[in-house]
Amino acid sequence: MSAREKKDLLAETDRLREEGRAGEARERLLQLTTRFPDDAEVAYRTAWVHDVLGLETEAVAYYERSLAGRGLGAEDRRGALLGLGSTYRVLGRYGQAVETLRRGIEEFPDDGALQTFLAMALFNTEEHHEAMRLLLRLVASTSDDPHVQKYRPAIEHYAKDLHETM
Repeated sequence: MSAREKKDLLAETDRLREEGRAGEARERLLQLTTRFPDDAEVAYRTAWVHDVLGLETEAVAYYERSLAGRGLGAEDRRGALLGLGSTYRVLGRYGQAVETLRRGIEEFPDDGALQTFLAMALFNTEEHHEAMRLLLRLVASTSDDPHVQKYRPAIEHYAKDLHETM
């Protein structure tokens, strides 16, 4: 199979998933993973479709494979790190979720979605202070709410240490 044929098949699986036909997309992607077991892009798409179908346990190996391989573009790598971290969290594998999402933030420090999912995983590991700090900083830096922006310096200050008193 040529690179062009593989690209066309991946585009077709994306279309099927977007049309709500994730089961059909999964069947085709599983066939592709048989033909291209070390292809990071095929593994990422396969992981994603498993997540869409609620098959998180099965998605993990494909996410891991996609991140171990070469050829994953920056946006797909970002998505794979978020997907794997989120999937670990949903499966109750909180330590692995935190580790994966921290790695994502190291690579993509300005990604608010990675920060949000890390905050959720930190909550699950009872690291509430750090989770709240992350979310407060994110709200302060991304909110368009004029009332939040008015108090942005105070929010950012208190986010550093919520236990601070006078």
